[in-house]
This record gives sequence, C-alpha cells and structure tokens, in this order.
Amino acid sequence: QVQLVESGGGLVQAGGSLRLSCAVSGRTFSMYAMGWFRQAPGKEREFVAGMSRSGTGTSFAESVKGRFTISRDSANKTVYLQMNSLKPEDTAVYFCAADFVVSAPSVLTRASQYNYWGQGTQVTVTS
Repeated sequence: QVQLVESGGGLVQAGGSLRLSCAVSGRTFSMYAMGWFRQAPGKEREFVAGMSRSGTGTSFAESVKGRFTISRDSANKTVYLQMNSLKPEDTAVYFCAADFVVSAPSVLTRASQYNYWGQGTQVTVTS
C-alpha cells in the first residue's frame, strides 16, 4: 500500500514562490513514477508535472514550463514541486500522484495512469 501526503501549500502574492512536498510511504519508492496535478474550482483536474521513476525524465504542462520544476529525493522518499513566478491562475488544489512502472524513463501525464493520490494541498495566489 502506498500513501502520499502533500504539504507546502499556502497563500502567496503573484510573482512569489512555493515548494510543495509529497512524502511517499512504502518500500518501493524507486519503482514509482510521480506526478503533480491541480484542480481549480469548477474545473477538471489537470496535469502539472511528472517525473520518471529514474528521475531522468520530466514533463510539464505548457502553462507552467519555465516556472515550475519537479524533483525527487530517494533517500527521503519525497517528491517536490518548486513553483516560481506564481500567477493567480495557478490557484488550485494541488495533488501528488504515484504509480508503479516497469520502464524507468516513462513519464506519466494522464490522471488515469495513476493509482495512488494524496489528499491535496491548497495553493492560493493573490494579485
């Protein structure tokens, strides 16, 4: 069983930064591709960023490219989403996701590809 716990959300002014963390329980962290998604009120959940289990592959939504980065710390079984130059349109609940993958370079970008989800953390960006 894999459990994901996000933290790091909060209220920030436009142009500011936040770093979200996702702590992963379980013994096979190295076997999981990781992703971040977000959902704004009245909108569908959307992909934000993903990283392969090897850490060598990443993918980002066009709306966050150049502003967000994703990283993983195997020793601490944690995935991070560094968010810079935040905009009001980044306001949403952010979810961490994980799934077991065989292929080390695979990056999962669709919500349906993930079986494990965190509870979400709120990010609010004011103008």
